Amino acid sequence: MKKTRIGILGVGGVGGYFGGLLAERYFNSADVEVIFIVRPSSEKIIKEKGLKLITPQNEKIIFPSLVTSKPDEIGELDYLICTVKSYDLAESLIPLKNSVKRDTILLPLLNGVDSKEIIKTIFPEAVVLDGCVYIVSRLIEPGVVKETGNIHTLYFGSEKTDQPGLKQLERLFLDAGIECFLCDTITSTVWEKFIFISSIASLTSYLNLTIGAILSDGMHKQTLLILLKELKLIADARSIGLQDDVIEKTLKKMGKLPFETTSSMHSDFKKGGKTEYRSLTEYVVKCGNELNIETPGFDRILEGFLLSMKKKV
Repeated sequence: MKKTRIGILGVGGVGGYFGGLLAERYFNSADVEVIFIVRPSSEKIIKEKGLKLITPQNEKIIFPSLVTSKPDEIGELDYLICTVKSYDLAESLIPLKNSVKRDTILLPLLNGVDSKEIIKTIFPEAVVLDGCVYIVSRLIEPGVVKETGNIHTLYFGSEKTDQPGLKQLERLFLDAGIECFLCDTITSTVWEKFIFISSIASLTSYLNLTIGAILSDGMHKQTLLILLKELKLIADARSIGLQDDVIEKTLKKMGKLPFETTSSMHSDFKKGGKTEYRSLTEYVVKCGNELNIETPGFDRILEGFLLSMKKKV
């Protein structure tokens, strides 16, 4: 019997947690193989020491069926779960053309809502699902992922309800102990997450402040509200189907986070490296221009990002 082969592209905070649970469950399985597709530096460490997954409950050392940075070692995949940052997505996928078959199912679990567009430019005939996760986890060093908090939920699905392979993927997730939901309304679910992450990632990065500091300041909170309203206008114009109280719910979610919580994009900005501003800030401005919707809040933040990047050059 042919094994089901699952590729995990990127073993950082998201890929290390969800991919780690899959690899642990199906290690030495007769039916399922889990392949970690990583950078050469991570390949060496995980081959020698395994992936260390630290959670509030315990620490685990996990070895996948295969860990590799070499595309010719991967083979054909039934599923490819993409968890790299959006700025690395296209570059990471191009070498995998021999592994992605016509019926390979790709599931992007990235911040933003433009992942499918990016994937389709490389694999125009591919089966691409929509998905998002709620989790607080970080790659604290190569081969070591730390998850904190009590939220680690995965949502996925397709607007094509008869899409083959969805139920099997759900079963694979559930059997691995992953809290997952197969959604009939996945587009609105992903956009609900996007409204959260786009607004707070853009503003924490622009102001260089934590979420708590923003919410506790009247002016900054008003700016956040402006961003949320701009996103809701765009979602409504695209008939996404968000609930009328999505802004209130989003603010409530933010308010439950620890004061010092910030976004991964803010962390990347502070490190001086690449950031996801194209998917989380510029994409909103682009949508606004296409839909003739004014986005002065996001315009100002994008202008600030571009100006600061120009100064660094």
